[in-house]
Amino acid sequence: MSILNSNVQVMPASAQGLVVEFANSVQQNEGLSRIEAVKKASSIRLRPVIMTSAATVIGVMPLLLASGPGAVGRFAIGLVIASGLAIGALISLYVVPVVYTYVAADKRSVEADRSLTEK
Repeated sequence: MSILNSNVQVMPASAQGLVVEFANSVQQNEGLSRIEAVKKASSIRLRPVIMTSAATVIGVMPLLLASGPGAVGRFAIGLVIASGLAIGALISLYVVPVVYTYVAADKRSVEADRSLTEK
């Protein structure tokens, strides 16, 4: 079970990184609307996305702070890596959930709909 919420089922490692796949799973298993599913998936995936991006950007810092022969080339490579990861993290945290709410199909299962109407 997940550390954050015991109601969330554990997914395979290959699917844990994507907010969209996690939102689809939450929507199917718990019968939530698209907006509620993407909110829950985004809040659960926020920390891993930020930690992964931050660790990689910190790992690139020696390239950005290099001096001596080849420093210009190292700086350019480090800048591309750091800025690309930062932009990618922002897109995955803000743009993807918004697009998901407009584009995704309703994946609620029939059983989840029945359980919601019975409550």
